[in-house]
Amino acid sequence: MNISDLNQYLYCPRRVYYIKYFDTIETNYYLVDGKLKHNNKSRKGGWIKELYVKSDQLGLHGKIDLLEIKNMLGSGYVPIERKRGFSYHANDEIQLAAYCMLLEDYLQEPINLGYIYLFGTNQRYAITITNWHREKVKEITKAICKMTIDSIPDFTDNPNKCKKCSVVQYCMPFETKMLEKK
Repeated sequence: MNISDLNQYLYCPRRVYYIKYFDTIETNYYLVDGKLKHNNKSRKGGWIKELYVKSDQLGLHGKIDLLEIKNMLGSGYVPIERKRGFSYHANDEIQLAAYCMLLEDYLQEPINLGYIYLFGTNQRYAITITNWHREKVKEITKAICKMTIDSIPDFTDNPNKCKKCSVVQYCMPFETKMLEKK
């Protein structure tokens, strides 16, 4: 399972359902803008860009946006997850935690720190990876694995999320709710 699925599931389980079972994803402004921002290359040294890591033990794989190489005691590697907005959310922390767990499995050493970089603020925020983060990664991974094509998840509690969603044309939350009323 791709680590980005964890973030998407926490955003809206229905989104993961449509992508997983129907391979449906529309290109919208938010996806294109995010991709363009990710393609901007930094000139700073000491980074590995877009490192792909896989763990059979965790059942996860993904591409770390940036891996900063530090010379310090303990781990010298710090993953950086880049986001297009002005703030980050718990689902972004969970995605970062999953990358840390992948690195731990790969390097066989603890990775307890990562950064979320926000293009909107041009700042990065240190995230200490806790046991809560690690348990959430495992919990969400199990929930996604238990999904079946016969059981469509409920709509999100926050309909504002639908406006930015890349599967809204397949999910059709507004149309479905109107038809369900009848």
